[in-house]
Amino acid sequence: MKNRRSAPLAQLSDIDLRLLRVFRTVVECGGFSVAESVLGIGRSAISQQMSDLEQRLGLRLCQRGRAGFAMTEDGREVYQAALQLFSALENFRTEVNGLHQHLRGELNIGLTDNLVTMPHMRVTHALAGLKTRGPDVRIQISMSAPGQVEQGVLDGRLHVGVIPQVGALSGLEYQPLYSERAELYCAVGHPLFELSDEQLTLHELQRHDAISPSFRVPAEVQEQFQQLRCTATASDREGIAFLLLTGHYIGYLPDHYAAQWVASGRMRALDPARYHYDLVLSAVTRKGRRPHLVLESFLDALAGGDSAN
Repeated sequence: MKNRRSAPLAQLSDIDLRLLRVFRTVVECGGFSVAESVLGIGRSAISQQMSDLEQRLGLRLCQRGRAGFAMTEDGREVYQAALQLFSALENFRTEVNGLHQHLRGELNIGLTDNLVTMPHMRVTHALAGLKTRGPDVRIQISMSAPGQVEQGVLDGRLHVGVIPQVGALSGLEYQPLYSERAELYCAVGHPLFELSDEQLTLHELQRHDAISPSFRVPAEVQEQFQQLRCTATASDREGIAFLLLTGHYIGYLPDHYAAQWVASGRMRALDPARYHYDLVLSAVTRKGRRPHLVLESFLDALAGGDSAN
């Protein structure tokens, strides 16, 4: 590959878009082998198209060979730019379709983990209503940590997210949906499992290993974790549940998520009247966003979801 081109890239053509889509698929598949079945073409054809794209861009996008597939620094930047390009193209298509007042296009949603067990099924009901109104709408859901959901909405990869609201980023709008209660739990086999609530003093709790979240929580909630002897961390609620079920830790979980293990006798809440906190679940969208009929229809369904709980 020669040095980078000095002249700016010419106007993008359909060929460039097609090659960029091949590149995106290769990156997301982690290499040529898996991409073969996804793209429906052979490895040699993929390799040729990648070479064509590198020639057209004047950049080396990836290393490939016996050591495997790896993106270059230029490749990583082109991949991120391609994601923004395809998002802009999809937004354009959605907006044009909206002129016909028909729900078509995509809705890309980011959710924090383990909301499906919430008794308030506003997200589920809103998705059902959207699909009924727009059968051709393509819904894509990704599960991420709250901070990643907010970043995805900010950079346009996601149209909307639903997360526990900790703070408010300046470029985002938050629509409160409902609150979620978290209680302190231990699992069967833990020394605290058989103690009565009257015996569960803070001093007693501090004698045992606890789990703290590595995701953001409000300052007043963080103070509760600082009172415990936190020797383990987890990036999501499922990770906390895994550690709790070892019988060696105490930790906070949403009550709706823990209910399945409580019902089977595998977990118990530790004096929930004292040891609990509440978080507000909010829908998050980007400020100043352009009209997007699919998104607005989903948000309207969320706002009117109380009757469907």
